[in-house]
Amino acid sequence: MARITFSCLPASWRCSVSLLSLGCAPRQRLLLLLFITSTLLLLGTYQRQLWGLGPQQRPGHRVNKYLSIAETMEATDVLNPALNYGVVVDCGSSGSRVFVYYWPPHNGNPHTLLDIRQMKDRDRKPVVKKIKPGISTLATSPTRASDYLYPLLSFAAAHVPRSKHKETPLYILCTAGMRLLPDSQQTAILEDLITDVPLDFEFLFSSSHAEVISGKQEGVYAWIGINFVLGRFDHADDEEATVEVTTGSQNQQPISRRRTVGIMDMGGASLQIAYEVPSAITFSSPQEEEAGKSVLAEFNLGCDVEHTQHVYRVYVTTFLGFGGNMARQRYEEQLLNTTFTKNRLLTTQLGLSEDKPYLDPCLPLSLQDSVVRENRTLSLRGQGDWTRCQEAVRPFLGIHNGTMSPGGVYQAPINFSNSEFYGFSEFFYCTEDVLRLGGQYDSRKYSKAAMDYCATKWSTLKQRLDNKLFSQQADISRLKYQCFKSAWMFEVLHSGFRFPPDYRSLRTAQLVYDKEVQWTLGAILFKTRFLPLRDLQQETLRQNHPSWLRSSFLYNHHLFSLCVLVVVLAILLYILRLRRIHQREQRQSETLKLLWAEEGEALLA
Repeated sequence: MARITFSCLPASWRCSVSLLSLGCAPRQRLLLLLFITSTLLLLGTYQRQLWGLGPQQRPGHRVNKYLSIAETMEATDVLNPALNYGVVVDCGSSGSRVFVYYWPPHNGNPHTLLDIRQMKDRDRKPVVKKIKPGISTLATSPTRASDYLYPLLSFAAAHVPRSKHKETPLYILCTAGMRLLPDSQQTAILEDLITDVPLDFEFLFSSSHAEVISGKQEGVYAWIGINFVLGRFDHADDEEATVEVTTGSQNQQPISRRRTVGIMDMGGASLQIAYEVPSAITFSSPQEEEAGKSVLAEFNLGCDVEHTQHVYRVYVTTFLGFGGNMARQRYEEQLLNTTFTKNRLLTTQLGLSEDKPYLDPCLPLSLQDSVVRENRTLSLRGQGDWTRCQEAVRPFLGIHNGTMSPGGVYQAPINFSNSEFYGFSEFFYCTEDVLRLGGQYDSRKYSKAAMDYCATKWSTLKQRLDNKLFSQQADISRLKYQCFKSAWMFEVLHSGFRFPPDYRSLRTAQLVYDKEVQWTLGAILFKTRFLPLRDLQQETLRQNHPSWLRSSFLYNHHLFSLCVLVVVLAILLYILRLRRIHQREQRQSETLKLLWAEEGEALLA
């Protein structure tokens, strides 16, 4: 016969009840069933909280939380007191933008990063605001810098809950425009911000939170942001695409972790590349070592300097003048200077009129164009020869003595057999806007499509544009310079950075998970990397207590509730027991009285 013993009760109250005998006491049976059910539910809740609330927190269960970050469109729950916030101001050359981020408490695992996301307002739109012109225009009036940023900071303050302002870090990071100013003017602007911003706002802001960052820092932040959104910092044991990484730490064994992606970004004026260098580099000379140090950055994204799982060595550099528009400008200036020099020496009239134009291999077939510099004009006619265009633009890479990088800049080695790259901006425009080959890059398909495009008559290309056969972003300027830019991109990739023609791990993209990823995301990830130490230290203090105290009601209100329920039910059971005893005594007393009465009647009879 099954029996239940309530060992959690005091010894004097302990009872053993047969399940089959409960039918004789309906009220006690109801209370006992209530007690059993409540106890099991509370113990189950306690165990779930102690060991994890779901499969996402169990070891070995992989969940791509970064995909959910990129896809979520829900408004940020500003009523949640557990959320933390951060504000980053990007002071660029043409204007300044403010970004507001938020993140839940750290999960306590020293090997994971903060789960930082961009804040969304009630309309589910990113909390971002831009103003023009750039802050560098205040070079001669630096005392107006704080007034200049006031609209942006007020905007951020209105979205961050007021109770969170004092613990919300604010970072003001200035880029290209401020870099061009003399140090004295940079310092004057930053000093005004450091002095006046705390007077108007209660954000967590100090002198180290306002700075002019280098192009190298900006590149590193962009690399961090892209890899974070792609989930490449989420190290899992079962990942197929992994790399062996050696860090600069002494006696540190190589570690295997998830492979990160490299990024290439070609704008109108500059070209930038950033990628991880997992293996230690051996330099061939002191000069090469010195050059390498200027383009290599090693940093720890983790919150504990003793752990090396998030130590990264990244090559990052920017090539000024290597953007698509600047490259075309340099090319046209050389055409003009060379042609005018030849005309003087050979007494010819090439390019001086539309009747005798210079045949430009980098313009679509039959396109009439001209180059104007000061008082000189060079007439051009498109020849549409993509192969000759490649040969014409290759010298502008500035490769000398076999150096594997444009402009003769040192380039760290790339393991093309185990790497992955994303190409942004002009890499995407060149492949997608006209050729419609965006996405996975195939050099054979790309070169064939580019060659066919260049050889197509200009009148046919314009007709295709009118018929909307190209992407919505394509315009007349894209059509004119697509031939040149496609050849320039190809040469940068394969002659400058030496990517093999059969390399298939490059994707050209404009967005990541349908979102534009800003370098400011990487900046706040890097700046706040030590914040999880607070949660880890609290967890360490908690683990130093005895196991009983850790599981007691001091640390878990569920267990406290369980104890209260046990005591209440025990009291009820004890009262019922006393009542039954009392009732039994009453029945016995009545029986005795009845017996005495019967005996008395018998005696009287």
